[in-house]
Amino acid sequence: MPTPRKSKRFGGDAAHQRLMMANLAASLFAAEAIVTTEAKAKALRPVAEKLITKAKKAQDEGSPARVHQLRQIQGYLGDREMTHKLINEVAPRYLERNGGYTRILKLGTRPGDRADMARIELV
Repeated sequence: MPTPRKSKRFGGDAAHQRLMMANLAASLFAAEAIVTTEAKAKALRPVAEKLITKAKKAQDEGSPARVHQLRQIQGYLGDREMTHKLINEVAPRYLERNGGYTRILKLGTRPGDRADMARIELV
């Protein structure tokens, strides 16, 4: 019997999954809301919330872990502009909030293939 997977792969290997989640997260931070399938939105939520938490920890200027947090975010997203926006615009909004930075709204099914669609947005 094969080893059980921790999460859905969405038709690819682990590297493809990571890159797809990074692109979805970058799109979420750029537009502040995206429409995607419900399964992808549910998989994106913990990724986006962990990135926002890292960005919140990087807000402290005197912290020795600031550079580490910035490099982790940059390494995951791979996009300097979205990293800058996340650190300077998105994270300061959530300094007083302990989690729950995203909201998923179910939109019904897509006409072409009846896939359940959802809108994930920053609260």
